[in-house]
Amino acid sequence: MSVKAGEAWSYQKYKFHGLSLSGIRTAIAMPELSLSFDVAQGFPYLLNLKHFFITHGHLDHAAGIPYIISQKAMTSQEAAKFYMPKSLVEPMDQIMKIWEKIEGHQYKYEFIAVEADQEFQLNPQCYVKAFPTTHRVESFGYTVFETHKKLKAELQGLTQEQIIELRRKGEDVNEILHVPAVSFTGDTQIEFLDSRDWVRKSKVLLLESTYIDDRKTIESARQWGHTHIEEIIPRLKDIESEKIVLIHVSSRYTDYDIQKMIDDKIPKEFQDRVVFFPGR
Repeated sequence: MSVKAGEAWSYQKYKFHGLSLSGIRTAIAMPELSLSFDVAQGFPYLLNLKHFFITHGHLDHAAGIPYIISQKAMTSQEAAKFYMPKSLVEPMDQIMKIWEKIEGHQYKYEFIAVEADQEFQLNPQCYVKAFPTTHRVESFGYTVFETHKKLKAELQGLTQEQIIELRRKGEDVNEILHVPAVSFTGDTQIEFLDSRDWVRKSKVLLLESTYIDDRKTIESARQWGHTHIEEIIPRLKDIESEKIVLIHVSSRYTDYDIQKMIDDKIPKEFQDRVVFFPGR
């Protein structure tokens, strides 16, 4: 596996590129939207992106922030936007000021404090919305929403001429649908599933599952702010996602271990929906 290149996984039109390994590195990008969820140590596949959604401040998720800022300055790119928990903004700003002192160079960067349910526009058809998660430090997950125009239900059945006439009169004939497309949890306990219903309805849910067997107990997972697969399995019936993508699996498990767990433990009716992200 090449850490430089990351690994790719896709579902329908949604493409993901990155790596996620518990305690080591997590940074999963959606290149078409020029965004990444977390930044790990700042790998090359991240350096040309514009939006970085940081779930929390632990090093395996956020250590690359200064490096990405530095590389963007060196290649004369515009300052990237880093969205992060409010409690992380001031410490990260202090870190950058220290690096500026070390390097004798002033950097341009934008750290944006995140609050629950806050929305960040990516383009006219897409925005990201934050949801609260439960970890050992302040943390958030993020959902990419798509907006689609649709003829209002009460106007269904009208002729094209009638709809055109309504438009001429200044009536808005469309309604806007907000579709949760992709959700990313970062590190969290299982309770995040009950905080916002749109997360469970996302087409693709990238879901932390740090531990997958009895080498670590549920209690141990919860103590460190993580999720055990044994907590996820009984909740599969509540998750409407077309794909549930397991990320952040501990390095104590091989790819073979993970796939065997899916084959042996995941109920048959959910197995076509549960996969694990290949980049580790």
